[in-house]
Amino acid sequence: MKINNILKGSLLGLVIISLTSNAFAETTISEEGQYIFNTLGFYLGGVLVAFMAAGFCMLESGLVTTKSVSTIGAKNIGKFAICSIVFFFFGYNLAYGIPEGGYIGSFNLWSDSSEMGTGYSDSSDFFFQVMFVCATVSIVSGAVAERIKIWPFFIFAVVMSGIIYPISMGWQWGGGWLATSGFSDFAGSTLVHACGGAAALAGVIVLGAREGRFGKKGEKKSLVPFAASSIPLVTLGTFLLWFGWFGFNGFSQLAMGTFDDVNAITTIAVNTHLAGAAGTVTGAVLTRLLGGKTDIVMMLNGALAGLVAITAEPLMPSPVSAIVIGSIGAVIMYFGTKFLEMQRLDDVVGAIPVHMFAGIFGTLAVPMSNPDTNFGTQLVGVISVCIFSFVLSYIVFKVLKQTIGLRISKEAEKLGTDKAEVGVVAYSIRD
Repeated sequence: MKINNILKGSLLGLVIISLTSNAFAETTISEEGQYIFNTLGFYLGGVLVAFMAAGFCMLESGLVTTKSVSTIGAKNIGKFAICSIVFFFFGYNLAYGIPEGGYIGSFNLWSDSSEMGTGYSDSSDFFFQVMFVCATVSIVSGAVAERIKIWPFFIFAVVMSGIIYPISMGWQWGGGWLATSGFSDFAGSTLVHACGGAAALAGVIVLGAREGRFGKKGEKKSLVPFAASSIPLVTLGTFLLWFGWFGFNGFSQLAMGTFDDVNAITTIAVNTHLAGAAGTVTGAVLTRLLGGKTDIVMMLNGALAGLVAITAEPLMPSPVSAIVIGSIGAVIMYFGTKFLEMQRLDDVVGAIPVHMFAGIFGTLAVPMSNPDTNFGTQLVGVISVCIFSFVLSYIVFKVLKQTIGLRISKEAEKLGTDKAEVGVVAYSIRD
C-alpha cells in the first residue's frame, strides 16, 4: 500500500513538473492576446497622461496670483476640450497620414479602422495621442498666464493642436523626414516639450511682461505683488505631472504584449522616476548654495526639468545615467530661469526653461546612450521643430494681437483676470 502511494505521488509530481515546464517554456502569447495587452497599454497610458492635464492646471493655478485662479481653471478645461475635438477632426491624420519621409499629412477626421494585424485598436492609439496634444498646449498656457485673453488663447489652442504640433510630431512619429533621417525622440523631449516651450517663448515675447513685473532697467521687482496663490497647489500639480509621466514615457514603448516590452516599460519607469528625483535634489542644492534658501518652486521645477530631460531616451540609459541626465536638466532650468529674467521675459510658471531648455538638452543627450543616433541629426531635429513651432506661433500671436486683441487692458490686469475675464472669484474673504 505504501509503495503504491509513493508511486502515485511520484507520477503526480512528474505530471505537475511536466505541465509547469511546458507552461514556462511557452513565452509567446497569441496574436489576439498581444492585441489585447497592447490596446490595454495604450488605454492605461492615456489615462495616466490625462492626469497631467490636472497637474498642469494645479501648477498654473498655484503660481499665478489670487486674482487669476478661476481664469486658469477656465483656460485649462477649455483647452483640454478644444484640443481633443480639433485633433479628432484633422490633427491626427495631419500627423499620421504623412507619407514616408514626407512633411505633412492630410486634413481628414480620424476614423477607427482597427484590424488584428495592427497590433492594437485604433481607438486606443487615438486616445493615447490626443492626451499628448493637450499636454503640449498646456505648456504654453502657463507661460502666458495673467495677461492673455481667454478666447484668443482658445483660438491659438486650435492652431497649435490642429496644425503646429501635428505637423512637427508627424515628422518623427508619423514616419516623416526626421524619422527617415535617423532622429530619435522616444517620448517627446523635443516633439512635445521643446515644441510647446518654443510656442510659449513666442507668446511671452509678443505679450510682454505683466505690468510692474520688471523695473525700468530690467531688474526683477519684488515678488510680493506677484506672489503665488498657493504653493500646496503647485506641489500637488507637480506630483500629478510626475505620476502622469509614467504613462507619458512608459507607454511610449507602444506595446505591452511581450516579455521584452513589459521589461522595457518597467525600466523606463525606473529611469523616469530617478531623473525626476535627481532634478528635485539638484534644484534644492542649487538654491541653497547660490541663494542661501531652499526654494520650493525651484525644487518643483527641477523635478519637472529632470523628467523632461529623460523623456527623449528613458529606456537605454543606466539608472546612474538617468540621475545624471535629470540633474543636468535641473541645472539648465535654474540658469535658464535667471537668463529669462535678465531678458525681461515674464514666464509665469517657468515653462520655457523647464520644457524647452531641458527638452533640448535631453534630445541632444540621446547619443550618449543610444548608439543608433548621432549628435548632428539630433541637432537638426531640435532646431527644425523649435523654429517651426516658434515662427508659426509668433505669427498666430501677432495676428491675434493686431485683429481681435491678445492682451487684457491695464485696468483689467489691475483688477485681475478672474473679475475681468470669467466673472468668478476663486478666493474671497468671508466674514
